[in-house]
Amino acid sequence: MNETAAVWHQTYSVFGQGVGVSALIASLPIFILLFLLGVLRRAAWFASIAGLVVALALAIIAYGMPAKAAVSAAAYGGCFGLFPICWIIFWAIALFRVTVETGKFEIIRDSIAHLTPDPRLQALLVAFSFGAFLEGAAGFGTPVAVAATMLVGFGFSAFSAAAVCLLANTVPVAFGAIGIPIITLAGTTGLPLGKLSSAVALLCSPASLLMPVYLLVAMDGFGALSGVWVPALAAGIAFAGTQLMVSILMGPQLSSILAALASMVVLVLVVRLRRRECGEMEEAAAFRGAGRYKLKAADSGSASVARAAVVTEPVPVRSFSQLLYAWVPYILLVGCVCLWGVGPVQRLMNKASFVFAWPMLDGIVQRVPPVTSGPAPYHAIFNFNIISAAGTACMAATFLAAIILRVSAGRFVRLLFAVGRQLAIPILTIFLVLGIGFVMNYCGATATLGLAFASTGKLFPLFSPMLGLIGVFLTGSDTSANALFGNLQVVTAGRLGLDPVLIAAANAAGGVMGKMISVQTIAVAAAATGLPVIEQARLFRFTLRHSIFLGLFIGCLALVYVYGLRL
Repeated sequence: MNETAAVWHQTYSVFGQGVGVSALIASLPIFILLFLLGVLRRAAWFASIAGLVVALALAIIAYGMPAKAAVSAAAYGGCFGLFPICWIIFWAIALFRVTVETGKFEIIRDSIAHLTPDPRLQALLVAFSFGAFLEGAAGFGTPVAVAATMLVGFGFSAFSAAAVCLLANTVPVAFGAIGIPIITLAGTTGLPLGKLSSAVALLCSPASLLMPVYLLVAMDGFGALSGVWVPALAAGIAFAGTQLMVSILMGPQLSSILAALASMVVLVLVVRLRRRECGEMEEAAAFRGAGRYKLKAADSGSASVARAAVVTEPVPVRSFSQLLYAWVPYILLVGCVCLWGVGPVQRLMNKASFVFAWPMLDGIVQRVPPVTSGPAPYHAIFNFNIISAAGTACMAATFLAAIILRVSAGRFVRLLFAVGRQLAIPILTIFLVLGIGFVMNYCGATATLGLAFASTGKLFPLFSPMLGLIGVFLTGSDTSANALFGNLQVVTAGRLGLDPVLIAAANAAGGVMGKMISVQTIAVAAAATGLPVIEQARLFRFTLRHSIFLGLFIGCLALVYVYGLRL
């Protein structure tokens, strides 16, 4: 903290207005983003610049935040976007490019196509199961970046791959990155970790069970379930059952990882049994008769579709050694991510971290009741943990893969430069979006929105998850949303006589449904797939309706648990 700087106390009433008017004013940056992206169909980077300008004006003029602190908050958020988020994205895509440049991705694609020629099942295997494993192990954009690039390599259109991965990267997020969101929620609220883990699982597991089926319906309506509803439902049951059991018995750390492995194993077994019964050609024919494989356009009534390739030609049979050699990059990725998550190893790596208070911001902002139980400094600590970061695990896997696959140094350097050129605009977008979120957090605008939701009284359990959803939309992180709104949820629950554990859990469970509409996450998906700028707005409109629907689904569950089952 800068001892010489004057402390500035947050206020949650704008221009002396009530909570309703103040919330409308506080939401201006969000409205600008939504309007430019969803209505005018501007590029994400352009919408983000406009949103940041409005957020800074809101902080300085409406909330009275010192200009230096507001600009510092924007820079703090932007740098958090660069590290660790863009750090992960860069190396995830670099790893994929290594497999493509060496011709190994063709073998990977053939191995999955040999398992099933049906792209619906390929999407479940890669986007849902493998993506959930990466979310549980690393989080912070890794699953979307890796899974989306893989699907594009399988022949999916950029729009299809991005949309499928954004929808799939929801239910594992609450327990992502070795349970960090739940651990953060427990630390912020002071509630028991075990009880929070169980409550979040009770809210997320029904959505987990239905998510594989929901994905297929979102792709192409209910006709997409023809011939594959059994493996889809089996994958959902395996994931949800394991997620619930592990969360209750073991805690949040391994919930998504073990659930993902269970769904992957069950899905593979069901698909192999299905192939043995009906044969590969009958399976492909059944798929072709199920209707077009598409993602409906976000524009209502539009006839445009985003198609994915159907593998119908004979797939080359590879030897086990060829398959193992081709999968080396992703085996290394899983190994490095798991190694980086081991407690003693992580503590050793953290010794190389550079932690510092963010200048002109740390300790200068004071949060006050009713957001907190008492006046408390809003710290701004940047942790440059370059060695222990998940992106560094991905970097290590990329370097090792390049060595094992015999990529020359010159070729590898050219590959990295190509990835940098590909990510230039998405990185700028992520920098700007995180700046908006952090400015709104530190000036008090996000808390104003939270208080507006809290004023809904007995209906608060329905809207509590939507508060978490907005937090993730603004920050791109369920961890950040839990840190931001967790205590507010508990304070509000106490005032309304509701179960604080369940209400805090609703923040985390609802927040995951905001992941798919976070501009930061959409930028990750666009960068990974090479999605044209004009299509990013359409992608946002597509995910927005699913985000709202699933967020309300979690809210309805919370209402049932609070007033019906009284868990």
